[in-house]
Amino acid sequence: MKRAESARARQSSGDHGRVGRSSGPAQAGGILRSEEDARQASFLELFFDLALVFALTGVVSRIVPDLLSDNVHVRWLSLLYTIVLALPLLWLWTTTAYITSRFDCRSRWIQLLVLVSAFGLLIMATSLRYEFETRGASFAVVYVVLHVGRPLLLRPLLRGHREVHGLYTRLAIWAGVTGVIWLAGAVLRGNVRVALWLIAITVDMVVAWLRWPVPGRHRAPTSAWAMASTQHLPERYQQLLLIALGETVLSIGLTYAQDPASVAATTALVITFLSSVLMWWIYFYRAGQLLVEAVEMSSNRAAAGGTVGVAHVLMVLGITATAAGSEIVLAHPSGHTRPAWLAVILGGPALFLFGRSRLERVVFNRLAVRRFVGIAALALLALPLAFAPPLLAAFTAALVLLGVALADARRAAGRPPEAPSPSA
Repeated sequence: MKRAESARARQSSGDHGRVGRSSGPAQAGGILRSEEDARQASFLELFFDLALVFALTGVVSRIVPDLLSDNVHVRWLSLLYTIVLALPLLWLWTTTAYITSRFDCRSRWIQLLVLVSAFGLLIMATSLRYEFETRGASFAVVYVVLHVGRPLLLRPLLRGHREVHGLYTRLAIWAGVTGVIWLAGAVLRGNVRVALWLIAITVDMVVAWLRWPVPGRHRAPTSAWAMASTQHLPERYQQLLLIALGETVLSIGLTYAQDPASVAATTALVITFLSSVLMWWIYFYRAGQLLVEAVEMSSNRAAAGGTVGVAHVLMVLGITATAAGSEIVLAHPSGHTRPAWLAVILGGPALFLFGRSRLERVVFNRLAVRRFVGIAALALLALPLAFAPPLLAAFTAALVLLGVALADARRAAGRPPEAPSPSA
């Protein structure tokens, strides 16, 4: 009954978040979302997501040539590139999702801000090919401009909203601090740039977890997850997972289309596609399906939301690594499997399962034993698979994912659908 009422409420208010409606602010909260505002993603946000698909595809296209290099150092360094390139893109998506969750999307200022963010994400994605060379500096410049400029733009619009105003003030201060590191890396090149950007994104993640502490400024417990309705952010993270999985399908489809359709390549296509399907199944059954309800039931929504965010970032990184591994398998299904290739072919699904285990903790407040068994199996099989062709490694990874999915189905067989039971 409650679900039906919630669905009717969302349907009746579904047009409020759409672009092109009145630019007037929400009645109850000014530029901030009111309780009556739509919680589903607006068309504007879905448009922004298209830029992320292109960006994640660019990350995979950037690291695969390095993984295929004859230089061992370059192959292993490409794994670090995955983190340095993907995390800033995912953090830009996350901060934009928080903005659209907290603010009224009917405001022209918010619409402009999201569109500029989408364009910035596009520019960052186009520079990925030259990431650690001359043109790659634009990656950091755009990132800094957006993360410093957006809070400064929002602050004048938040007069009368002291806590949120203070939050974006602290965010702007820290964005300026880490921006110095980002720009220093943009001036330099090569491994020094990689090291500086790794430090910068790590600081960005840590201070966000600590709610951007600034000496002398009060850290009010302001969180978009603690709003009256929490449907919007969980649904955005669900869409993020679908974006990552869609990017995987796009990558393997493009790679398969470029070469002759041999039996080995077609077999690799089938295996890698099934791996994507299995990750989708493992995610949505059943914790991903109940994410919205679990967050709403949680007594500490901010803490639950933080864990949800970390879990999804880990899963997306795992899916991105899996996509890179899939391209390698399609290009070289037979022959010797290099250790760096094995790290993405098996490590991608393992990282996905670990992130999924964190989601299990939020939704059901339990240890996801089946996920950890799958991770252990992938780790134990890594050594013998180092002497096998890449196609066999991909097939083994798919079998492990299938085993986890079947274990989920067996646990649920003959029982009523499990309800969320988040920690108190």
